[in-house]
Amino acid sequence: MSIDDDVALLERVPTLHLLGNDALRMLAIGSEQRNLARGDLLFRQGEDADAGFVVQRGAFRVEDHAGAEMIAGPGALIGELALVVPMKRPSTAIALEQSAVIRVARSLFQRVLESDPAAARRLRDEFAVRSSQIASDILIAGGKLST
Repeated sequence: MSIDDDVALLERVPTLHLLGNDALRMLAIGSEQRNLARGDLLFRQGEDADAGFVVQRGAFRVEDHAGAEMIAGPGALIGELALVVPMKRPSTAIALEQSAVIRVARSLFQRVLESDPAAARRLRDEFAVRSSQIASDILIAGGKLST
C-alpha cells in the first residue's frame, strides 16, 4: 500500500480521524506494516503493550481469558489505549485469515501529538467524552441492578 492508501485507512478509524490529515500522514510514514497468516498471534494477553494496530485487511479474534470476544476487521484499531499509556495487553489477538496491520508505536504516536497540540486537544476531548459516557453507563447499570 502507498502512504496515501495508509492515510486514507487511518482516516476511517474514528479515534485517529480526530488527528487530522497532517498528523495521519506522519503516522503513516512512521508506522510499519505487518503481514500475518491465519492462526498467527498478533499479541498475547499480559504482554507489554507498546503499540496499537490498525487492521488493513483480514480479521482478528480479540479475546480475554474471561471469555469476552470480538472480531476486528479492516479499519479497526486494536489496542487503542496502548497508544497513550504503558500497560499490559488485556486480551489476545489472533489472525482468522491472511491479514495485514499497520503497527503504530506509542513513541511515534506521542511524537505526533507533541508536534500537533491541536490534534492532542481533540483526542483528549474525545477521551473525556468517552469516559463521561462510561461513567454514566455504569451508574445506569448500577441503578438497574439495585432495584
